[in-house]
Formats: sequence, structure tokens, C-alpha cells
Amino acid sequence: MSRRGFLGRAAGAAAGAAAAAGMGWSPAFALPAAGSTGSGGGPVSNLPAPPAFPQDIPLSQQGYVNWAKDIRFDAVWTATARTPDDVLRIANWAKDNGFRVRAKGTMHGWSPLTVVPGENVEKILLVDTMTHLNWVNVDPVGSPATVTAGGGASLEAILTALQQHGLGWANSPAIGDLSIAGILAIGAHGATYPAAGETVTPGQSFGSLSNLVTAMTVVVWDDATDRFVLRDFTRADPEITALLTHLGRSFVTAVTLQAGVNARLRCQSIMDIPWQEMFAQPGAPGRTYETFVETSGRVEAIWFPFTDKPWLKIWTPTPVRPPESREVFGPYNYFFTDNLPEPLTDLLGQVASGIQAATPAFGIGQLAAVQAGLALTDTDDLWGWSKDVLFYLRHTTMRVTAGGGVVVTKRSNIQRVINEFTTWHNARMTDLAAQGRYPINGPFEVRMCKVDDQDEVLVESAGPPNLSAVRPRPDHPEWDTCIWMNVVTLPGTPGAADYFRDMERWMAQNYSGDYATFRSEWAKGWGFDGQGGYRDPEWLTQTLPAAYTTGIPASGNWEAARKSLNAHDPHRVFANSFHDRLLP
Repeated sequence: MSRRGFLGRAAGAAAGAAAAAGMGWSPAFALPAAGSTGSGGGPVSNLPAPPAFPQDIPLSQQGYVNWAKDIRFDAVWTATARTPDDVLRIANWAKDNGFRVRAKGTMHGWSPLTVVPGENVEKILLVDTMTHLNWVNVDPVGSPATVTAGGGASLEAILTALQQHGLGWANSPAIGDLSIAGILAIGAHGATYPAAGETVTPGQSFGSLSNLVTAMTVVVWDDATDRFVLRDFTRADPEITALLTHLGRSFVTAVTLQAGVNARLRCQSIMDIPWQEMFAQPGAPGRTYETFVETSGRVEAIWFPFTDKPWLKIWTPTPVRPPESREVFGPYNYFFTDNLPEPLTDLLGQVASGIQAATPAFGIGQLAAVQAGLALTDTDDLWGWSKDVLFYLRHTTMRVTAGGGVVVTKRSNIQRVINEFTTWHNARMTDLAAQGRYPINGPFEVRMCKVDDQDEVLVESAGPPNLSAVRPRPDHPEWDTCIWMNVVTLPGTPGAADYFRDMERWMAQNYSGDYATFRSEWAKGWGFDGQGGYRDPEWLTQTLPAAYTTGIPASGNWEAARKSLNAHDPHRVFANSFHDRLLP
């Protein structure tokens, strides 16, 4: 049975347990506003229409459901922008009518940076960016080569267009249906890190995707006209550094990014290394995580709970196909991740229904499903263009919630950082299991990239993105390495919020001083208290600002970004109630 089929059945059979865990899936319902373009005489929304909204811009009532399904609304007013000028008109209308505007992409996120759970959305207007603002144009002969895309263009569409011109990016998230503006808003990243002695291909970057930006078009406030206007920023403009990762406090309609010569990658899956060996102390013999980093750079480990051997994926630049590798011609080659075997779906249903004692068997079942899937689909050794092996997750994969973040440190600390966390995580999980408590039923995941290195930017640059989680620390130039570590679990799992709270506080305390710094991953879970994420006042008002202030010049720190974003949107049209706390 497919996962989607299982989830649809489980939602009804479990009398709402699966829905509480955030696992069901159905398309958002849409009704046009009375009198708006596209109503066609059919049913229309009975909600009071936003006053004096431009009649020619399609407007409808739609549902909003985020990735983990823990932020959901049955009805939010949603406009479909056809051009950047539509976005501009919407912004000025919103300012005049007391509305707030939120860009809407694929809703693939955890954090309340778009809409806030429980928020009154009567004065919120979502703007669909992906239906029309999705153009992609490649300039392969520029210096550097670039791609210009509408804010709603998907990552997959952009990399597909680049590949047709022999171009690509070294670093990319694993899911291709994300909008480029959404990616840049939270400083998204991939799992790409240089092997020992490797240098970056000109035009590419091992940092966040925000570091690739050379120019962007943004809706900003203009004091002279007392209106919002569209303004072009280049990477040399000092004001762009706050906009490169703006956390939803702005609206980007178009962006230009540099690119470099595309590469062939080999992706190998290894399943026979005990976690104690892979995550051993620094200097230990054997097949440790850092030994694979030294030879290939691009390494990801996924360790399912209560199992002894992680799923290790290694991407290695390989110009010629090795005889033992299977060539692939498109992305998303792990088909088995969307079709779980029936014994595993049975366990998933038990865990989602609150039978926590099934967690160890569920973890073992997840590992067994991967092992069987790799063998049955012949996907343990793949070779192809970078896009086709870096994209490996679809939006239909299991919906989970996540905690963790990134540790910024020097390269020689890689094994130490991972060993310390996995030691803590294993001890904590073991102690809780002895008490019959299983707050975590998903894997630990670790991947890496570099800081946003300005030497990798091929145009004049005003500096790195202010609020990128992988922005460098000038007071520690040796900190060039970013280690992303996350733990995931099904939404609604009892005790998960407490676990994530303890985990992130331990990480912030442990990875500190002259050793490293810890930052939250904007798109995922952070700021936990016992009730959930994004709630702890100390984290929001002290820990996060300090992570972007300590060791960073005043011209590019947290406060500078806050002031710059407020100056471009003094009426806070592009904000919500959560921004009012995070970036007042």
C-alpha cells in the first residue's frame, strides 16, 4: 500500500489520531471571492471580502497547511499574483486597508514565519507566488553565468534549466518543489561540503543558497512617494545583506543567482557501519564520519531510533561512470520512501495512535524498509548529474516535526561535534526508554556545508546574509564548517517538546566559547518550551539575537538586519504576530 493510501485509511480508522499526528493529506479547498475574477457563476466564499480589493486580481478563500500539519487553517484569503506589479498593487492595497501580506509557496516549512497557529487571519492575505511568478531565464555566457527566476519558480525548475546549459550548483536542498523565494527567506542549504583539498567550482558555493544571489527585486517602502515600490538590489548594495535571508519580513518578486559548470556525482549508500564506529570519538580508528568527509566531502547520515547501523549516503564528484554504478536520468530515485511495506504502516499507525511502546520496532522497521528498498530498486550506487542525485525527497514523504540546528566550527572538530551529540542523544533516549517514554520516533540526521564564504561570490559583495544560519564569524575566521544536526518525530508525540527543549539548550551550551557556536535552523523547530516550538521568550529575545551579534560587526548583525527590514517595511505589511515578537 502506498503511504498516501495508508494515511487516508488510518485517518478514518484511528478516529482522528492520525490527524492529530499531522499525517493526513488532502488538497487545499478554494472558493473565489464574490465578484472576483474567476468566480464563473459557481459557488463563492461567504466570508466578507477584503474591502476594495483590485477586481482583476484573482482572490479566493483557501486552506493553509504547513509541512508538519501542525499549522493549519481551513480558510485564508489568497490572491494569485500574475506579475510583480500585482504584488506591488496588493502591498499598497494592504497598507491602505490594514491588512498584512504573506507570500505563499509550497508551504514546506515548520516555523510560523508565514502564518501563526491560532492567529486571527481575517486581516491576513496570502499571495500565491508559484502559479505565475515562476519564470526562469538562464544567461550562460555572462561573467559569471547566472539564472534569473521569479520568486515562485521551483528549485527543480531552476536547476533543470541550468542543467540544459551545462550549469549547476554544488549545494541544494533534497526537495526540488520548494520556491526559490521561500528557500532564500530562510537561508536553505544542502549537504555539500568540500573534500580535503577540494576547491569550489567558480560560480558555485558550498554555503547557503542565499550566498549565490547576485541581484534581487523586492517590494520596499518609498518615503518620497509614500507608497510601496519595486526596487532592484545588487549584491554590492549594503542594504541587500538583510534581504538575502529575511525570514519572511519582505517580499522578493525576482532573483538572480550565479552558477558554475555542472558536475557528475556518484551517490553511494552504506548500511553496514555500527553507529558507535561511525560516530566514534575523534582520532578513533575505523570508518568514522570524518573519514568519508575527507575523501568525498558530501556526506549524510540518517540514524533511525533503536537501530545499530545508520544509513550513510556519500556523494563524490565522479566525471566518468564507475562500472558498478547505475546511471540515472532524473531525480527522486528512492521510490521506496513513498511506498512503505504493510508491517511498517501498521507500526506507524500504532505510534501515531499513541502506542509509544511500538517505537523501537518502528525504528527498526524504518531501517529494514530502507535496506530492502535499496536492494530491490538497485539504488545503493547511483551516478548522474548533480541535480538528479541531490534531489532525493518528494513532498509526499513522511510528515514529521524536527528540532536541532547547526554548529559552526572549524574543520578539525567535525568528529568531535558529532560524537558529543550522538553520545548525549543515545544516553537520553536510553534513559527515557527505561521509563517507558519514547518522545522521538524518527531518525537523527547529520549533514554539512560551509559558511557563506565571500570568496565564492563572483560579483562585488557587500557581505554575507546577515541572518543566514551559516554566516561566518569574523572573530573566528577558522570556523569554516557548518554541521547540521536534527532529530525528527511524528507531530503530536507525547514528550517531544520537552525533549527538543532540553536538546537545543544542551547544544547551545555545549557548542560555545572558542570551540563553536550554535544556531537554530530557521525552517525547522526551535525556541521550545514544554508546549512546543517558537515559544520560549529567552530563546526568542536573547539566544537568537546573540547568535547573530557575538563576533559580528554592528553593520551586519541582528540589530542591523532588524532596522533594515523595518526601514523597507515601516508599516509591517510583510509581517505577522510572530515577527512582532521575533523582529519587533
